[in-house]
Formats: sequence, structure tokens, C-alpha cells
Amino acid sequence: MKLRSTLNRACAVLAVGLSCASAAQAEDAAIKGDPQAARSKVSMCIGCHGIQGYKASFPEVYHVPKIAGQNAEYIVTALQDYATGARTFPSMEAIAQSLSPQDMADLAAYYSSLK
Repeated sequence: MKLRSTLNRACAVLAVGLSCASAAQAEDAAIKGDPQAARSKVSMCIGCHGIQGYKASFPEVYHVPKIAGQNAEYIVTALQDYATGARTFPSMEAIAQSLSPQDMADLAAYYSSLK
């Protein structure tokens, strides 16, 4: 009986934790990006992503992807992945870790609006 009670309490705690995590993810997804607000934030991006055909030389020659016109959700996800270490590239990790969720949404809105 004690074991069942303990398991029930553990399941309840887990359910509350998962509910909170889902709410936080939904809140992050609901952040509306402002392309105008991003204009003051793009200086860290344009050095690589704003140059046609640019290749970075650190840590090895790497073709820098074009992000203008890219899907906003993709950009946010990529930035979140760099911030958490799920994706790795030294300069992108450092930049993404310095961004707030609002910064990420603003940059994504800005770059997705470009053609």
C-alpha cells in the first residue's frame, strides 16, 4: 500500500512537471517576432550570413548557409539548438547563448521576411 501511494505521488509530481514544461514551450512558441526590433540585433549575423558565398575558416572551411528567406520557426529552432548545444559550431553557440527568446524570435522574423 505504501509503495502504491509513493508511486501515485511520484506520478502526480511528474505530471505537474511535464505540464509546466509544456506551458513554457507553448509560451516560447507564442513569442511574436518583430522584424523592426531585429534591425539593431543583426550586426552579429551579417558578418557571415550577409555575404554571398562566404565561407568561414574556423575551425575548418565551412560554407555559411543563407538565412534570408528561411522559415522563421526553423531559425528559432536552430538558434535554440545552438544555445543548448544540440547543434555545434563555436561562433553560433556563443551568439545563440547570448540571445533571449525574444531576440531569437525577432531575428527569425527579420530574416524570414527577406528574399
